[in-house]
Amino acid sequence: MRTIAPYTPIQYVIGSVEFCGININVDERVLIPRPETEVLVEAAVQLTGLCSLKVGEIKILDLCTGSGCVAIALAERLTKGPTNCRIIASDISPDAIEVARRNAIRNGLYNHIEFINRDLFDGIDDKFDIVVSNPPYIAKYEFPTLQEEVLREPRIALDGGEDGLDYYRRIISKLPDNLKRGGYALLEIGFGQRCAVSAIVDESGYFKVNCIKKDFNGIDRVIIIEWIN
Repeated sequence: MRTIAPYTPIQYVIGSVEFCGININVDERVLIPRPETEVLVEAAVQLTGLCSLKVGEIKILDLCTGSGCVAIALAERLTKGPTNCRIIASDISPDAIEVARRNAIRNGLYNHIEFINRDLFDGIDDKFDIVVSNPPYIAKYEFPTLQEEVLREPRIALDGGEDGLDYYRRIISKLPDNLKRGGYALLEIGFGQRCAVSAIVDESGYFKVNCIKKDFNGIDRVIIIEWIN
């Protein structure tokens, strides 16, 4: 009989979770997909429709893919219709990439996603129409207040540095090299981070905030970024 450690999230016990109507396998190697991240997927699908009016193949990059839930949900929606779409999903954790690959295979979408083991944009030379990411955004000082179940998830998928904003700074600083003119970046944000992340965008000198999407609880959840000109 399998021994279950105290405070193990029920999703790890069951071994799967539903995300955007898709069954995603999860274990201790990856973050558990949350319902609020579905807002990121839906916003990206809408913007893909706008991009398809301007270009042929739509290139999408999913940074910090984890279980692969975002990339797989996008592939499920975008590759079964007329949209010509190429999706690349990256993660710094080779274990996470393995889980993501298995989820793509399980859902019959492996041929539509390229999975790569990278630290954000490192070693990625392509330019993309859309960049999406649900990065680590919990500040170090917040960890003592987290539920025990959350602390069972991979620290690397949660820890956003001293103020929780490290990944936003890194992603936005590299966007000029990897986001096409006319393209969009969509980043999930944590509770109360709207103003701080918007300031990072404004300070870049290259981008502006297009809009903020709220989740099902009315909380600011996804920031959409576009080129100034």
